Amino acid sequence: MPTIIEKQLKFEFPNNWEATKFDEWSFYRRQFQKLGSARLNCSQCEASIRCAECKNRNVAGTKGVDFFAIEPGSICWHVEVKDYRKTRKSNFVFLADEVALKVRDTLACLVVAQINANDDGEKQIAKDAVRSSRHRIVLHLEQPTTGRSFHSTKTRLANVLQRLMQLVKSIDPHPLVVDMTMLDKVGWTVT
Repeated sequence: MPTIIEKQLKFEFPNNWEATKFDEWSFYRRQFQKLGSARLNCSQCEASIRCAECKNRNVAGTKGVDFFAIEPGSICWHVEVKDYRKTRKSNFVFLADEVALKVRDTLACLVVAQINANDDGEKQIAKDAVRSSRHRIVLHLEQPTTGRSFHSTKTRLANVLQRLMQLVKSIDPHPLVVDMTMLDKVGWTVT
């Protein structure tokens, strides 16, 4: 049974699934992330773009989802995990945007990895992922448990989902935002 440990969560998939921690891939870490060191300049005046707060020069950066799993029947599930159960994080305004960028970069990496990855296992699973007939996006979001009402938790999930749907509808018109109590729409378990 394929198993992925992410943060303090254990994801278990049926035996006939492929699952891999994408953000630990050799190709992603050693080759693809070099694309992210490109510096950003203003398209009008060519000046370097800097952070308004700390004045650091911005670089493009690349991100990847935590893992993806390929379900028989050729569905590739891109999964990002956020576990805030032990934090006081309460602002999820840009969470959907972060997930969308990670999915974009992951898909770009997979296209290149199927050809250029040095690891044959990574190359094959990239081919399997790219050839999938459908791509699904899941944000697994465990929220802080203290000081939150059930209503505010559900409202936050709905708001993140609405924004995610707007951003990724060309890839997955029905992305999911789930937690451990809402796994009926996916084919794996989480403990």
